[in-house]
Amino acid sequence: MRVDLLSREYPPEVYGGAGVHVEYLARELRALADVRVRCFGAARPEAGVDAYRVPAKLATANPALQVLGVDLEMAAACQGADVVHSHTWYANFAGHVAKMLYGAAHVVTTHSLEPLRPWKAEQLGGGYTLSSWAERTALLAADAVVAVSEGMRRDVLATYPEISPEKVTVIHNGIDTAEYAPDHGTGILVKHGIDPARPYAVFVGRITRQKGLVHLLHAARDLDPAAQLVLCAGAPDTPEIAAEVSSLVDGLGREGVVWISEMLPRSEVIQILSHATVFVCPSVYEPMGIVNLEAMACETAVVATATGGIPEVVADGATGLLVPIDAALDGTPHDPAGFAADLAERINELLGDPGRAATMGKAGRARAVEHFSWERIATRTADLYRRVK
Repeated sequence: MRVDLLSREYPPEVYGGAGVHVEYLARELRALADVRVRCFGAARPEAGVDAYRVPAKLATANPALQVLGVDLEMAAACQGADVVHSHTWYANFAGHVAKMLYGAAHVVTTHSLEPLRPWKAEQLGGGYTLSSWAERTALLAADAVVAVSEGMRRDVLATYPEISPEKVTVIHNGIDTAEYAPDHGTGILVKHGIDPARPYAVFVGRITRQKGLVHLLHAARDLDPAAQLVLCAGAPDTPEIAAEVSSLVDGLGREGVVWISEMLPRSEVIQILSHATVFVCPSVYEPMGIVNLEAMACETAVVATATGGIPEVVADGATGLLVPIDAALDGTPHDPAGFAADLAERINELLGDPGRAATMGKAGRARAVEHFSWERIATRTADLYRRVK
């Protein structure tokens, strides 16, 4: 069985959870099928991986149109595949075209849904309508839809009621707990200006409305002044949100804020996660939240928004604390000040009780090891391929 995995992201060009997912899924699936990876960007040296750049005549086009241009070239290369498996709207159209052209079964994994991310219009302009069309077209015609959480499955069926519930299968994201494990060294902390002797809360994520960094920065005004706040935050969606975050950081007026704006190597992120008292995920929309699993595997307690698939990952009161959110359709909390206050309260609760935070961290790693292995996820995915091809 030949499977072509279609994705915008693949190492070393990875900036989000979907790219991490494809990397590890491909690794495990290679023992079960003939796997080819098709991704965006520069050529990759890895066998069986082909990358595609924006066609030259689309170099100045709307970014969404550039994506569809890449998708057509990816689709052309899928001849001979039994299954094409696309990840995110960036690759959905490629899978849809390959299904029509070559009769391959098309499996779509929904890492997010465009209609639930209206802030993307800031980034794509009119291209947001195009990205939404590409996603909808692919999902409605797909042979199977994979949701990365039960929460994501509910969102798929609510957003696209034309899709039969029997077509949507939940297969959670996973974590490599051999790679993501506590790192007791401190050299990376010192390198980035983090004091190993002081407790700290850490955020890891892109600067985008979805990740809720703005709400964390409002909460930071009320955090324990004895603690540090570490922000591993970069790749802003727009200049406007980059400026907003910069202004909020400058306005905190507190000592101990460390902002690392470059994309760090995975090994450095692991050490930073390992020493944190608490990892914070203030997302307003998160179908799964693989970064929470990464923190848990590093034995770090989590404070996260109770949205999407996060409650399926973070066991409230056992591996971390969940923060309720009452939000509009665009993810904006109806009471932003109340949401920020609740974030601050729960972060402070763990900063003030490092023993409890450590116990939660150990429970989090145990949960990650037991329930979220990539081997198990790849086996379930291969079983799905056999059912639809």
